[in-house]
Amino acid sequence: MSQYALRMPDSLMQAARDCAERDNTSMNQFFVVAIAEKIAALNTEQFFKDKAALADEQAYLQILAKVNESAPIVGDEIY
Repeated sequence: MSQYALRMPDSLMQAARDCAERDNTSMNQFFVVAIAEKIAALNTEQFFKDKAALADEQAYLQILAKVNESAPIVGDEIY
Protein backbone atom coordinates (compact mmCIF):
# COMPACT_ATOMS: atom_id res chain seq x y z
CA MET A 1 0.00 0.00 0.00
CA SER A 2 1.26 3.46 -0.88
CA GLN A 3 1.46 6.56 1.26
CA TYR A 4 1.14 10.19 0.21
CA ALA A 5 1.54 13.31 2.35
CA LEU A 6 -1.39 15.56 1.54
CA ARG A 7 -1.41 19.33 2.04
CA MET A 8 -4.76 21.12 2.04
CA PRO A 9 -6.39 24.26 3.42
CA ASP A 10 -7.46 24.02 7.06
CA SER A 11 -11.07 24.67 6.13
CA LEU A 12 -11.11 21.73 3.72
CA MET A 13 -9.49 19.49 6.30
CA GLN A 14 -12.11 20.46 8.88
CA ALA A 15 -14.90 19.81 6.39
CA ALA A 16 -13.41 16.38 5.65
CA ARG A 17 -13.18 15.64 9.39
CA ASP A 18 -16.81 16.61 9.84
CA CYS A 19 -17.93 14.43 6.93
CA ALA A 20 -15.89 11.46 8.12
CA GLU A 21 -17.31 11.80 11.60
CA ARG A 22 -20.89 11.98 10.28
CA ASP A 23 -20.14 8.94 8.13
CA ASN A 24 -18.66 7.17 11.18
CA THR A 25 -15.44 6.40 9.31
CA SER A 26 -11.76 7.21 9.60
CA MET A 27 -10.18 10.11 7.75
CA ASN A 28 -8.09 7.63 5.77
CA GLN A 29 -11.17 5.69 4.68
CA PHE A 30 -12.96 8.93 3.85
CA PHE A 31 -10.11 10.08 1.59
CA VAL A 32 -9.73 6.67 -0.06
CA VAL A 33 -13.45 6.50 -0.87
CA ALA A 34 -13.52 10.12 -2.09
CA ILE A 35 -10.58 9.50 -4.41
CA ALA A 36 -12.12 6.23 -5.66
CA GLU A 37 -15.41 8.02 -6.39
CA LYS A 38 -13.63 10.76 -8.33
CA ILE A 39 -11.64 8.22 -10.35
CA ALA A 40 -14.84 6.30 -11.14
CA ALA A 41 -16.55 9.52 -12.30
CA LEU A 42 -13.63 10.50 -14.54
CA ASN A 43 -13.34 6.98 -15.97
CA THR A 44 -17.08 6.92 -16.68
CA GLU A 45 -16.86 10.27 -18.46
CA GLN A 46 -13.96 9.01 -20.57
CA PHE A 47 -15.83 5.77 -21.36
CA PHE A 48 -18.75 7.71 -22.82
CA LYS A 49 -16.46 10.11 -24.70
CA ASP A 50 -14.71 7.12 -26.26
CA LYS A 51 -18.03 5.51 -27.20
CA ALA A 52 -19.32 8.79 -28.64
CA ALA A 53 -16.21 9.07 -30.82
CA LEU A 54 -17.18 5.75 -32.42
CA ALA A 55 -20.71 6.91 -33.18
CA ASP A 56 -21.93 7.04 -36.76
CA GLU A 57 -24.14 10.13 -36.96
CA GLN A 58 -25.48 9.27 -40.39
CA ALA A 59 -26.55 5.80 -39.24
CA TYR A 60 -28.19 7.37 -36.19
CA LEU A 61 -30.15 9.82 -38.32
CA GLN A 62 -31.27 7.03 -40.66
CA ILE A 63 -32.55 4.98 -37.75
CA LEU A 64 -34.22 8.03 -36.18
CA ALA A 65 -35.99 8.76 -39.47
CA LYS A 66 -37.70 5.35 -39.25
CA VAL A 67 -39.28 6.13 -35.89
CA ASN A 68 -43.06 6.16 -35.97
CA GLU A 69 -44.39 9.58 -35.00
CA SER A 70 -47.59 8.25 -33.36
CA ALA A 71 -48.62 9.34 -29.89
CA PRO A 72 -46.98 7.50 -27.01
CA ILE A 73 -48.78 4.68 -25.27
CA VAL A 74 -50.85 5.87 -22.32
CA GLY A 75 -48.53 6.03 -19.31
CA ASP A 76 -45.39 6.57 -21.44
CA GLU A 77 -45.92 10.31 -21.94
CA ILE A 78 -43.16 12.74 -21.01
CA TYR A 79 -44.30 15.85 -19.18
